[in-house]
Amino acid sequence: MFGSGRVISLMAVLFLALPGVPGRAQAQDSAGTHSPHGNLNVPCQNCHTPEAWRPIRAVPEFDHNQTRYPLRGMHQSVTCIECHVKPVFTNVGQRCQDCHADIHRRQLGANCEQCHTVRGWQVSIRQIEQHNNRFPLTGAHAVVDCDACHKGAATSHFQTMSTACSSCHVADFQAAKSPNHVAANFPTACDSCHGTDNWLNAKFDHGSVGFPLTAGHAVPPRQCADCHINNNYNLTSTACVNCHLKDYQAATNPNHVSAAFSQTCNLCHNTTSWANASFNHSLTAFPLTGMHTVPPRQCTDCHVNNNYNLNSTACVTCHLKDYQGTTNPNHATSNFPQTCASCHNTTSWLNATFNHNSTGFALTGSHTVPPRQCSDCHINNNYNLTSAACYSCHQKDYAGATTPVPHTGFPTTCASCHDTVLWTHGKFNHASTGFPLTGSHTVPPRQCTDCHVNNNYNLTSTACYSCHQKDYTATNNPAHAAAGFPTTCAVCHDTVAWTDSTFNHNNTAFPLTGSHVVPPRKCADCHVNNNYTTLPTACIGCHQTDYNTSTNPGHAAQPQFFPTTCQKCHNTSAWTNATFNHAQYTPFPTSHGNANNVCATCHINSNNYAVFQCTGCHGSNNSANFGHPNVSGYVYNSINCYQCHQSGQGGG
Repeated sequence: MFGSGRVISLMAVLFLALPGVPGRAQAQDSAGTHSPHGNLNVPCQNCHTPEAWRPIRAVPEFDHNQTRYPLRGMHQSVTCIECHVKPVFTNVGQRCQDCHADIHRRQLGANCEQCHTVRGWQVSIRQIEQHNNRFPLTGAHAVVDCDACHKGAATSHFQTMSTACSSCHVADFQAAKSPNHVAANFPTACDSCHGTDNWLNAKFDHGSVGFPLTAGHAVPPRQCADCHINNNYNLTSTACVNCHLKDYQAATNPNHVSAAFSQTCNLCHNTTSWANASFNHSLTAFPLTGMHTVPPRQCTDCHVNNNYNLNSTACVTCHLKDYQGTTNPNHATSNFPQTCASCHNTTSWLNATFNHNSTGFALTGSHTVPPRQCSDCHINNNYNLTSAACYSCHQKDYAGATTPVPHTGFPTTCASCHDTVLWTHGKFNHASTGFPLTGSHTVPPRQCTDCHVNNNYNLTSTACYSCHQKDYTATNNPAHAAAGFPTTCAVCHDTVAWTDSTFNHNNTAFPLTGSHVVPPRKCADCHVNNNYTTLPTACIGCHQTDYNTSTNPGHAAQPQFFPTTCQKCHNTSAWTNATFNHAQYTPFPTSHGNANNVCATCHINSNNYAVFQCTGCHGSNNSANFGHPNVSGYVYNSINCYQCHQSGQGGG
């Protein structure tokens, strides 16, 4: 126990050490007075009595909440000297461990407040109660006292303690018999099956092992022992037959063993019930369609005597009797193929269809309308027809045909004129004969007899003349026969009309050019009196009169200068633009002086170009008007001029 003087001194030190306390002791204001409590700004009488320093007042006048450490909870009932053991009250720590020993031996750290409060040492912080720091307390764990798990109370292991269930419940794991956890080699991760409420409502996610429990595997509520016989939890296969081999062997409808059914039960069965098995026949090479499914088929409808080892999907393997008993048409006698699917489908035998195209003889037109019956063509069930020629069926039609003409002598390749729509609109492609019909050979719409007179279809020539000899003979504009025209009519005529004939004169030795074609020439312009045989190609042959009557210059009077080879000077465009080669007679240019290529400038006698004059231009035919400097003894006449000036230049 402290003495009263010590207590008074201690309290004085405490009060004087705390900042923010109002007022000063009057004694401390006197010079030379020193407080044992240090710098405590509290009047002494707030704690001490006038009688003595100790004991202090029962209720000191000091507000600890005004200090840096307000008193809360259990700290409010503690006497001053239990914390302030020294007179200077500020010499005291504010951390829990400054006053309280760590009975946990630093296992839980130095922060006592994370578990404890000033109200008491009991664990009361909510986060700790819920154990949320490492191991949330749920279910049965929530009602267990701390020391039920943390053995040794405050000295127990806390931070290093394992959170694995087995760290506390290994004994429960080893003692479990239903099922025996140890014998079944169960993992010690208890929470994979158990919750924290109790051991009995354990649940296991069977899907986690690759085998989810569905339907009959789960209903009625299954016990593990229903499948895991004799505590055998080391099953290595999920195949149905591992558990249901006896069911497989005992099945008789159908008999699975004798039928050599696959032991992959889930191909037909599900987990709901054995009885509602279904088989996807499409997984085989023979999907079930049509009447193979209706009415709802039983396997034994086709798999007679439990025969599931059928190795053929051909229809005839099951329907041979149907094939042999068919009479409309009779399949067997007609030697029909036994590939039933080429005509029949699985809906019904009666709606059979046959793709006639597959025979090489497609049915079109009247071969299909009205809806044909096979017997329309296959008389007496004859399906062994070997020819697709029309004539093989239509010989009577051919022989009886009279329109447009009797067919006798015609080829029997009916398709060259007829199609399958109708006999009466037969058409013949005349181009196939080498003689296409064009122009008036088609208009007005021609009848065969227009050309094939007396039913003569054996014409051997395509020459126009073979049909048009009368037209040729009767023609008089021009008269073809008299003119000796060739009988190759196509040289001038086309098939549109006789009157628009054209003749390519270029095919003769005399092509027409220039004025020979303009204005549009008629043959009679040149071929006078229908003379198409003796006309020469020389110009003079037609133009003798033009030659004889020419006066500028006069051609006939001087043939030495103007021969009858007209083309030497003239062309076919016009007579007036003739050209003359003057150089062939003299080097004297036609462009001399003012001649300007006009012949009459020098040749004043148009009928005699041997006569020319120079003096008309040089001196106007008057010697007095002409002077010849530097030339003595010259004679003033044209002949003498030319003797010296043959080239029209200076004298030589």
